[in-house]
Amino acid sequence: MALRDDRALMSLIGSPDGTVAVPETARSIAIAALAQLSGRRPVVVACPTSTMAAQLADDIKAFMPPGDVMLFPAWETLPFERVSPSVETMGRRLEVLWRLQDPERTPQIIVASMRALLQQLGPDTATNTPVIIRRGSSLDPDELMRTLINGGYRREELVEHRGEVARRGAIVDIFPSTADAPIRIDLWGDEVDRLTTFSVHDQRSDDDLEEFTIFPARELILNDAVRARASSFVASEPWGREHWERLSEGLLFDGMESWLPWLTQSPTLLSDVLPKGSKMLLIEPRRMRDRAVDLLAEEADLAKALASSWARDVDREFPRLYSTPDRLLSETRGSWNLIPVADGPDMPLMESSGWGAMAGSGEGIAERMRTLLSSGYRVIVAADGESSANRLSEIFSNAGLQLSIYTTPVDGAATNLANAGGAIVVTSLHRGFCIPSAKLAVITEADITGRRRSHRAPRPKRREGVTVFEDLKTGNYVVHYIHGVAKFEGMVKRTVGGIERDYLLLAYKGGDKVYVPSDQIDTVRHYVGGEAPVLHRLGGGDFARSKAKVRSAVREIAQELVVLYQKRVNAQGHAFSSDTPWQFEMEDSFPFVETPDQKKAIEDTKADMERAFPMDRLVCGDVGFGKTEIAVRAAFKAIQDGMQVAVLVPTTLLASQHGNTFADRFAGYPVRVEVLSRFLTNAEANKVIKGLESGEVDCVIGTHRLLSNGIKFKNLGLLIVDEEQRFGVQHKEAMKLLKNDVDVLTLTATPIPRTLEMSLVGIRDLSLLQTPPADRQPILTFVGEYDERVAVESIRRELLREGQVFWVHNRVQSIEECASRLRELVPEARIAIAHGQMDEGTLEQVVVDFWEGEFDVLVCTTIIESGIDMPTVNTLVVERADLLGLGQMHQLRGRVGRSGQRAYAYLFHPRDKILTEEAYERLRTIGESTELGSGFKIAMRDLEIRGAGNLLGESQSGHIAAVGYDLYCQMVTEAVGEMKGEPIHEPSDIRIDVPTDAYLPKDYVAKEELRLEAYRRLALVTSAEEVTDIRNEWVDRYGPVPKPAEALLTVGLLRAECHRLGLNDLNITTSQARLGPLDLKVSEAARLKRLSRGALHKEAARQLILPIPRDKEPAAFLVEFLRELIPPQSAE
Repeated sequence: MALRDDRALMSLIGSPDGTVAVPETARSIAIAALAQLSGRRPVVVACPTSTMAAQLADDIKAFMPPGDVMLFPAWETLPFERVSPSVETMGRRLEVLWRLQDPERTPQIIVASMRALLQQLGPDTATNTPVIIRRGSSLDPDELMRTLINGGYRREELVEHRGEVARRGAIVDIFPSTADAPIRIDLWGDEVDRLTTFSVHDQRSDDDLEEFTIFPARELILNDAVRARASSFVASEPWGREHWERLSEGLLFDGMESWLPWLTQSPTLLSDVLPKGSKMLLIEPRRMRDRAVDLLAEEADLAKALASSWARDVDREFPRLYSTPDRLLSETRGSWNLIPVADGPDMPLMESSGWGAMAGSGEGIAERMRTLLSSGYRVIVAADGESSANRLSEIFSNAGLQLSIYTTPVDGAATNLANAGGAIVVTSLHRGFCIPSAKLAVITEADITGRRRSHRAPRPKRREGVTVFEDLKTGNYVVHYIHGVAKFEGMVKRTVGGIERDYLLLAYKGGDKVYVPSDQIDTVRHYVGGEAPVLHRLGGGDFARSKAKVRSAVREIAQELVVLYQKRVNAQGHAFSSDTPWQFEMEDSFPFVETPDQKKAIEDTKADMERAFPMDRLVCGDVGFGKTEIAVRAAFKAIQDGMQVAVLVPTTLLASQHGNTFADRFAGYPVRVEVLSRFLTNAEANKVIKGLESGEVDCVIGTHRLLSNGIKFKNLGLLIVDEEQRFGVQHKEAMKLLKNDVDVLTLTATPIPRTLEMSLVGIRDLSLLQTPPADRQPILTFVGEYDERVAVESIRRELLREGQVFWVHNRVQSIEECASRLRELVPEARIAIAHGQMDEGTLEQVVVDFWEGEFDVLVCTTIIESGIDMPTVNTLVVERADLLGLGQMHQLRGRVGRSGQRAYAYLFHPRDKILTEEAYERLRTIGESTELGSGFKIAMRDLEIRGAGNLLGESQSGHIAAVGYDLYCQMVTEAVGEMKGEPIHEPSDIRIDVPTDAYLPKDYVAKEELRLEAYRRLALVTSAEEVTDIRNEWVDRYGPVPKPAEALLTVGLLRAECHRLGLNDLNITTSQARLGPLDLKVSEAARLKRLSRGALHKEAARQLILPIPRDKEPAAFLVEFLRELIPPQSAE
């Protein structure tokens, strides 16, 4: 190890406890050296805060063998909070505790925050045993399900989130608490035949695994002792009766972990379960003690506040989640302490220095490296990715330094640290350092570019949420293509003429019922559109009339849309050239890993830019899902081609924030980014305007001032509109003038109904971002009457987590009163005020101070809704949520919880006010749509509540109500297609009635929505390949295909044959089939005679009459016969 000669560090190893000053930059390597040289296992590194712990664990990994460094995370919830910590946090904690049980498995270093160390462990968690599954081993599925459900896994039909499990026959799907992707176990009898990961997005299997370890998904395991303890509280602590009863019955529920302190006999901490030979290493012990005191004080305050609301005696002590720091810090085995600065002359000091910011001065860095190398130093450059390693190597070789690249650190980078010379290693470090005693220097990419990366992997993509029958429940309204609006009464199995089938049962006015065969499922659409519709009468003319009316209105709209579209397609835009090396490099420095949707949106946007006609793309992604990065890359691409970019944003605050983001990402490249907003003086603004005209400014970010007459661009190539829902009609008109031949990229989380509609009917291209970033968690949303106590408690909780609060009060006149009321209620909180009527300077100052943590609560108007990114704000309180639109509420809610902490939104309405029906609907929708990525769903719902307003004007919400949104969209699409001269796709008119039992058995696919979806896919097949794909998916997801489902697939193959040959008139009985229209060539007519003597082809009627042998199954026989009669290649 390179630090063997450092006296200060070696002095620690020999003593049971001691203190050494180690500068912050060299902390990670010092800890790795202490662990390796002392041979102690594990060394527990205690940090004051969770953020520091996560960062330090990341850095130490670069100096240690893989798997030897583990983070022991703290719960992200607060004491007494009736919310469960995230499943992943609990799984990771249990994994560390399991590895400590056996010296063979014990990691060398465990990094934990003060909160994690003081927090009690649940009963028996220190002895938890995971389930280990190996391919080829035997396994009892019932036993496995019991174990997993006891360990806190939730049984679901579909596995989409961590901590869920599903079983379908011999297939078990599990999303383990510590895994990045769910796994599928395929059993043959009781042997594990196949073990794979699978994709949440389409539920298909991906990669094979040899074995997998599954940790429980709950830290509170309800064993007999815990249940007995809970039932003893029913009498002694009656205030929590409902919870004690649920716990004593062994029920799992959200928030059960908050009762852990009551259910443990004696508190156990991580330090109590460490094996012999372990060592505590404290970082900044004084700061740790202060942090611990804060934690305990806040917990005591919460306990006091809750004691009164839980109707207990205020002075009675509650069992506590956190223990006192003395228990940890006065460890008998002693601890090593690291402090950043020596506090006395005798303090041993490890000499080390950081690099400071050297951004952009490539020459300067090369010079310093030359000096170090000539003095016999080992110089390592830590690059974040392979492409940046290649780029750095190129920069250094231009400066005369030849450095070899190691893509994987050899043995945790330990071996090649000791030799002299320079190298580039691909590994992620936050900061570099230089240690004279070891003649070692490490420079990170952040030191060179001045950009910091945050290291986190993407979360798996959620399943596409927009399947047609995703939300169809019995009792919903549907629209039948011919009969009109009906009520869906479920799927029923009926036997007609001795043949079993599944049918969709629809109820019409006057009690009439229609059974729609499952193969005609594509004639039925979910009804979306405002209030409850009127059911149509079967055979009445109402539906045909309203459809005709809508169709003529749609025709007019379609005409306008097509003119717009043709204008755009025929306009001569700029075809951008393909990506440059700089583009790859700039993209590679993105600090996060792109999500799958983000990648696709970026690829589509670039492809659009490279086409000759102007781009018009809408990127719809939830707040914080990475829309800005797509804009950054598109802007850079445009600038590379010598074009200018304008970014239009609704508010001054957002303009300055984007200004910083763009300038950061373009640092080190010859790109000039300017912001044009109210925060500039007139002289500064004029300078920017001149720069735009002369072409010196490459990228300008501004509010609607960009649209005013005085602003001219030299050559504008790309217009990016952010938070598009905030611009009015006049602004849009001004944009139209600006953008006839300019590429346009629009970003929004909640599109205006009109924008969304244009995208859904294909006038604009649409990219959906539905994958949340790795560590976002759904926001807990409370909707209800205003309650002062709840609101005050929410502020206190947030202060305990070192977070901040947005308090939205939407009236400027009374905002001061509101702030002073809060100051009285929560005297310990530092409160600031922000609203749009303040002068610019003050407003900017307040927001910057709040951003830097000078205040805890910002009382503000909805000025914060536009895109401001403040990672430490995790609680939002809205006083009058009933006055806000759906999109506004969703935007506001997206401002919190951006840093991976659990976030809370409290949406209040006044106690004594009667809500309008619309306000009630809106609040209900926002309360239900808390899933990440629900912005698009909310916009669809907004369309229902408001009607779309004419696509290009104001007039057609009535039409949507008449036929339902889906069918309306389809009609617009058809009308547009017709005018563009595209063929129209009517619901397929191939009616295939085969006398055979063909259906999906309930015990094969249990969930009705999944069966509906499967039938819909089969009804739309046009080729044999599609049928094979559906078959493979069924085998993968549900197991071997049973006979009725196999028959269904054969009917699918017959449908594909009919498509291939253009047949739509089929009449099939058990003994013969009539098929048409069909023309045969001479050779085929001869082949027909050879294949079947009894077959008859009527040329005039274009019909084929074919006897079916008794021993053959009709559909399979016909598929084979048609393929032989007219082989696939000759049909082309």
